[in-house]
Amino acid sequence: MMAPERDNFEVSGPLHLTTIDWTDVDHRRSIAASMVQGVYVMQRDLQENRQGSEALAPPWWNFFHFELHSHLIDDADSSIFGAIYKSKPSPSSTPSTPSHVIAFRGTVTKGDAFSRDLQLDLHFVQNVLHQSSRFQIAIQAVRNLVASGNQNIWLTGHSLGSAMAMLAGKNMVKNGIFLESHLFNPPFVSAPIENIKNKQVKHGLRIASSFVTAGLAVAVKIKNNNQQRNIPGKDSFADLAAWVPCLYVNPGDHICSEYIGYFRHRRKMEKMGVGVVERLASQHSIGGIFMDAIGKESHDPLHLLPSANLTVNLSRARDLKEAHGVHQWWRHDQQLESRTYRG
Repeated sequence: MMAPERDNFEVSGPLHLTTIDWTDVDHRRSIAASMVQGVYVMQRDLQENRQGSEALAPPWWNFFHFELHSHLIDDADSSIFGAIYKSKPSPSSTPSTPSHVIAFRGTVTKGDAFSRDLQLDLHFVQNVLHQSSRFQIAIQAVRNLVASGNQNIWLTGHSLGSAMAMLAGKNMVKNGIFLESHLFNPPFVSAPIENIKNKQVKHGLRIASSFVTAGLAVAVKIKNNNQQRNIPGKDSFADLAAWVPCLYVNPGDHICSEYIGYFRHRRKMEKMGVGVVERLASQHSIGGIFMDAIGKESHDPLHLLPSANLTVNLSRARDLKEAHGVHQWWRHDQQLESRTYRG
């Protein structure tokens, strides 16, 4: 059975990166995306029983002078969902070179791993991904690597894998550790406001949502304070502001495109003089507020971030598959726009 071209580094990889500049944002993005692709191909090698010289995964990290440190295996289905790569000394190595890269793949659509991945996709939508055994394996691997004294560790992932990486990054911030993170097509669960073509309608809906969310948050906080309770989990939002993960999104991908409006709307609210409303709204979700109101523990959606470096791919995608694919992020012919937002 012939392997698809996407798995073959010599056909689909960023071969233009013959000389690596670790201070170049395009190089860093391309390498991080390639490391994620390496995890996808490792899983497909496993599924297709491609071993030894037939395995297609190694070039996706060897080309950049990395070696495979270890796999991350899901205990439920024995699939490879992540990997830890270790940098090898090379002429391109600089203080900016990551010592290790921890990468997580997204959902695979074929093979035995699909049902487990789909289950975890639903866990993300339900905001309970942190309770999954896969995430527990992932965060323990991150903690162990950090505890071993290694410096300049990167987190990276695509789609479901970017949610894993983001959740791991947020957890490490709680311990005062800020890991450089490259998150490709990170899922954002909300009403698809960004897909609305009428800009006035879209802006109006966002403003109304901000005021409703902020108003409910204040009302619940007053109620809980009167009952000698605090809203759980909200104090950590301000602590996250110093962590600035790199998010890569495509407007044609409804799975992640809402991040564009999420950050742009905050800037518009500041210009309107009502930034305080949006800052409060951006820390809460309607579902979380409801749970607080009835006295149950809540966990805010993963997408609530105070800061990020947001890169938007303005090149037109042919379809959703292309807009959501990880391959776009190492191509050198894409029109990208980046902006940093700080909470």
